[in-house]
Amino acid sequence: MSRPPKSRRVEFLPRLTYFKPAGVPLRELEEVGLTVEELEAIRLKDLVGLEQEACAEKMGVSRPTYHRILTSARSKIAQALVNGKAIRVEGGNFQVVMRGFRCRRCAYEWELPVGQGCRGELLCPECNSAEVYRTDKQGSSLFCERSPQTAGEEDAEKEVDKAE
Repeated sequence: MSRPPKSRRVEFLPRLTYFKPAGVPLRELEEVGLTVEELEAIRLKDLVGLEQEACAEKMGVSRPTYHRILTSARSKIAQALVNGKAIRVEGGNFQVVMRGFRCRRCAYEWELPVGQGCRGELLCPECNSAEVYRTDKQGSSLFCERSPQTAGEEDAEKEVDKAE
């Protein structure tokens, strides 16, 4: 009996999950199913441009497993493009990578999938404050913290250094 496959780590969930050739009614099309982890493999290698070893590490799989996922995804996409089939992205065995956040004002903590909550645009869901920072798994800040007064003084010192 074979062991169940490990969940693949995914940092991107697509908003659009169905692609079809223009001008052909949906009822006349055959479909090709692409799993979420196959789409992630394509995104990391072909869109982001990472090496296969880095892609495998990000997805939490071995390099040969990553290569099999990528080969399968490319084959399905080629089949759809060449034979005029629709592509449906769904399912698979994956786990969405989450990032933790904490509000400086009210200390509220929450998680969002990677890619959501752009820097400077994220507001605390509890108090609506923009004083938000990322945390690690233990809840510690991932960035060195500076008070607004210290930050202003350091910026002024940098300007003086540049002028000299």
